[in-house]
Amino acid sequence: MLETGVEQGKITISPTTSIEVREDIKMIYRLFLMAFVLLFAYPVVSLASERDVESIVKKIDALYRSNTSVADMEMQIVTPHWERTLSLRVWTEGMDKTFIRIDAPKKEKGVTTLRIGNEMWNYLPKTNKVIKVPPSMMMGSWMGSDFTNDDLVKESSMLNDYSYDLIVPDDAKPGHLYIRFIPKEDSPIVWGKLITAVRADDLIPVWQHFYDEKGNLMRVLNFKEIVSFGGKTIPSVMEMVPQNKDRHKTVMRYLKAEFDVQIDDDVFTRRNLQRK
Repeated sequence: MLETGVEQGKITISPTTSIEVREDIKMIYRLFLMAFVLLFAYPVVSLASERDVESIVKKIDALYRSNTSVADMEMQIVTPHWERTLSLRVWTEGMDKTFIRIDAPKKEKGVTTLRIGNEMWNYLPKTNKVIKVPPSMMMGSWMGSDFTNDDLVKESSMLNDYSYDLIVPDDAKPGHLYIRFIPKEDSPIVWGKLITAVRADDLIPVWQHFYDEKGNLMRVLNFKEIVSFGGKTIPSVMEMVPQNKDRHKTVMRYLKAEFDVQIDDDVFTRRNLQRK
């Protein structure tokens, strides 16, 4: 075995020492690689630690709302066998009041929906009846779409009905934050959990995944086409894709929206449900 030493200004290294040096270099390389991944592939880790989670959730909750709002929208329902498009006008006040009126097509024209606090009503012109929607039906389909009654009128609150925390999933992308929502025991939520991805720079949502109580992915809500309406920047398209129905989806599209505008108090009344 050769010895390490210095002879006439030359350094000699034994084979054993050479192997040890190579192992040290490999270890340094692995540590450098790990540091690189943490620094560049998952910047959400450092961002998440600096964010106030509650403020992020508040922004998600109020994304499409303000003190008041009025919007013209389009709902496209797609199935393997048929498609239809509804034209809607939607009024909101704060987090507690919503009024929706279908203006087209002719078959559904005049159908209205009102939500005040925890109560919701639908009016169907064909039967000329106002129907109160029970809490057990809030997770039911609205007008045959992939959106639920609760999705449309926002009875549940991300802030009040869920506990939440920031997470870093295995497939995390740079520039995104991820919030996990778990329903509180006393909330009327059917989902086992929700995962929402938002852009770290402006907290605008990218997608939301809905899981059942067994951890199965049931729905994917994609947020697309970010635009500004009256100074408020929002995704103008929401695409709901059920994971248990092949080739089904519903697309909600904002055509026009105004925020913090004057709305007559009579809009959010049961009388208005049947008004022509």
